[in-house]
Amino acid sequence: MRTWILRALTLLFCLALAGGGVGVWWVGRVVELPPGGIELEVEPGMGARQVAAVVVQAGVPLDADALYVWFRLSGQSRRILAGSYGFETSLTPWQLLARLIGSDVSMRTVTLVEGWNFRQVRQALAGAEGLKPTIKSLSDADLMAMLGRAGVPPEGRFFPDTYSYARGTSDIKVLQRALRAMDQRLEAAWAQRNPRTALRSPEQALILASIIEKETGRLADQPMISAVFNNRLAMGMRLQTDPTVIYGLGASFDGNLRKADLQEDSPFNTYTHAGLPPTPIAMPGRAALLAAVQPAASKALYFVARGDGSSQFSATLEEHNRAVNTYQRQK
Repeated sequence: MRTWILRALTLLFCLALAGGGVGVWWVGRVVELPPGGIELEVEPGMGARQVAAVVVQAGVPLDADALYVWFRLSGQSRRILAGSYGFETSLTPWQLLARLIGSDVSMRTVTLVEGWNFRQVRQALAGAEGLKPTIKSLSDADLMAMLGRAGVPPEGRFFPDTYSYARGTSDIKVLQRALRAMDQRLEAAWAQRNPRTALRSPEQALILASIIEKETGRLADQPMISAVFNNRLAMGMRLQTDPTVIYGLGASFDGNLRKADLQEDSPFNTYTHAGLPPTPIAMPGRAALLAAVQPAASKALYFVARGDGSSQFSATLEEHNRAVNTYQRQK
């Protein structure tokens, strides 16, 4: 009850402030941020109160209740955009909201998409407006060393999201944020793993999540895709997944996967090599990360595309062959 009363008083106080010059002073006053700036994530579906709490938890020295009231009184709270935000030195509550709703003309955004490989990430950063290019001449190995991950391949290490930045920000800064975001997402997913998973480390979870991301864009099917692969891993059965083979072919892949490609002796060929490939093959999103460690309760070992974006799952080869005839050969 005391908490409710405190919030009510804060609300009334802020309403009073908004009615006069003190309110104008509050939204326009400069707030100094911690050294090194702050980062925050606004998730899809978050309300104004949740966003205010996230902002304060990230290190912005403002009262969360007062900030919430400012969001509501501005009339712009429903326009707050999901995404990853970085703030370098200082800002006002007014500037904060302007950035969150995308109306700050000094800010730009770049979107890294689920399922992209690192080559596509480089291309997106190179084409991002107002982003200072610093990584173009760096090899992948040198780039990862600069990010403090020497010897770690860059594939799948960056979280797909929309990142805001001020004009003149270096591309390495955006990658640093995306790298930290993936670390956090992967850690959170691994902490929520269930006993059905055959995975033994967060690294394996990241690799499997990248395969799941490439296998289907249908979120409802991802836990079942995960079940198939987890079941196969537990049995020592080869994954036999086309996206890993395609990734291994690299730039030579022309869009047509041939029988000879499935026999290629590549460490990414899961038709010829057991277990997971040596690295992720793409950037998995949050849903794929969770699916990797939370496979559906199923004995399925096979799946085939139905042709409508969904998949048909089977527990036996006989069932799978019938499904292939139905959905692929149309017999």
